[in-house]
Amino acid sequence: MSLSVVLTAAVAFIAPEVSVGEKNVDVGKLPTVLMHGMGDSCFNKGMKSITEAVGNNLGSYSVCIPTGDTHAKDTDNGFFMTMNTNVEVFAAKIRNDTQLAGGFNAIGFSQGNSIIRGYIQKYNDPPVKTFLSVHGTVMGVAGFPNCKPDGLLGPVCRILAESLGDDAYTKKTQDSLFQADYFRDPKRVTSAAYYNNSEIAEWNNEGPNNNNQTYKENFVKVERFAMIKALKDTMVFPNAGEWWGQFTPGQFKTVQNMNETEMYQKDLFGLQTVDKQGKILFNSTPGNHLQFTEADLLWWVDNYFLA
Repeated sequence: MSLSVVLTAAVAFIAPEVSVGEKNVDVGKLPTVLMHGMGDSCFNKGMKSITEAVGNNLGSYSVCIPTGDTHAKDTDNGFFMTMNTNVEVFAAKIRNDTQLAGGFNAIGFSQGNSIIRGYIQKYNDPPVKTFLSVHGTVMGVAGFPNCKPDGLLGPVCRILAESLGDDAYTKKTQDSLFQADYFRDPKRVTSAAYYNNSEIAEWNNEGPNNNNQTYKENFVKVERFAMIKALKDTMVFPNAGEWWGQFTPGQFKTVQNMNETEMYQKDLFGLQTVDKQGKILFNSTPGNHLQFTEADLLWWVDNYFLA
């Protein structure tokens, strides 16, 4: 059994397969870019069917952008390629697709939202018009409760458990594991190691040495953010992060809503700006991680996407 298959079976929540519908593409309409989650792949049936269904529903070009050129590589890169490198590959492929040159709407699933967020802040050229984040890791996670060291993926889960402790914010760990790059331990998010080495700290403009105004300028150019939270999510911890919330720094009990976080109140990367401009919309699904219906997905697309 390949590593990709084991990872997929043990850790990931794969995007569900949906019906496709009829194909009728209008090249004058905004295209859609999709990004899959951890353990999934653009080459999986679920992501293929979702990509086609969205395109057919809108009557526009729709494409899932893999960061690897094969099913196995695309899946593995969701673990063993850094978050920043995934973003670089994603951006290069978008810029090489002439059908995306005028801008596009973007849909991310789970971890894929970290890649879209990174693309927006670092590049946003061609620009993202609407960012639809489905159960996304946009604010990072404080743990991986579904990855059990004694389960099927024991060796990989043990690596996660060991890496995401005292060594989480060393350069070696940050350069080795995608999940470490968006790991936000509430008891360490004010440490020098976090400020100096964490990729998501850099994106958030957290700490005295992180003040990249390009990240903020690019973020506020997005015209709409649609944030979908799974109310019973056991994968994104805490699930308040799917709505830009977090644990209160220093503990794992109290959750801060988006407007209570320092990042919002100091407008470190533009979150307060886009909120006050009325650009952020919130919705939810009743179940667990990536449990949504075709009707849910197409409703979000029809109601949130800009033409």
